Amino acid sequence: MIGIYDSGSGGLSVLREILKILPREKYVYYADNAFCPYGEKTPEFIRQRGRIITEYLLGRGADIIVIACNTATGAAISTLRKEYANVPFIGMEPAVKPAALSSKSGIIGVLATAGTLKASKYLNTKGIYEGDVKIVEHVGVGFVELVEKGILDGPEAERTVRASLAPLLDAGADRIVLGCTHYPFLIAPIERIAGSGVQIIDPAPSVARHLLEVMEEKGLRKSDASVSVSPDLEIVASGDDAPSKRLYELVLKDIKDKQYA
Repeated sequence: MIGIYDSGSGGLSVLREILKILPREKYVYYADNAFCPYGEKTPEFIRQRGRIITEYLLGRGADIIVIACNTATGAAISTLRKEYANVPFIGMEPAVKPAALSSKSGIIGVLATAGTLKASKYLNTKGIYEGDVKIVEHVGVGFVELVEKGILDGPEAERTVRASLAPLLDAGADRIVLGCTHYPFLIAPIERIAGSGVQIIDPAPSVARHLLEVMEEKGLRKSDASVSVSPDLEIVASGDDAPSKRLYELVLKDIKDKQYA
């Protein structure tokens, strides 16, 4: 069984990509929305929440755990890997590399939470490429809150997205890295405001592929994997589970529209 957790509903954007290639697995998704957003929380608080959620997911039978949250990955994954040495953990990777290698303007933008931008995982990746490209950053102020409320487009989403995206576009960025799993749910206003000349990079597909590789390497993948109309998934939340369930319905619709069109 695959355990997945995030500070709230954002990790469902990662689950969406995972379901495309692993539709027949069993999942438990844990939304820690009682403590969302994680962006301004201390690293130790996020690590402690990671321990609590890991214990819960292992108790439910998880064989592998996906930390579908950039902030939690940066703050907690190294600690969790040490403390739960027999458990494979898959985290979010800052997608700076593909942005840097493909940029034509030599300027890339990173939209992320404050926690992610301060995490060593991101800073180490940034350090590798900032000699080759200029990296401009901005916190997606209010993005997480919009997604948790189910506001994915419209005037309020447009205003919120424009305010944080404008500094990156004004700096000349032609690649925008989405450094929070909530942000892909705002892709409609993000792409509209960014324009056709700017590529938006979501790391979720790469994370899904890495999960598949690790599961095959460790013999955890079901052998009868095939398209499934109704994935075996349970959503659990530390707060109200309604936001995640509502967003999951959109995820399912998106997958079915693409697979059965």
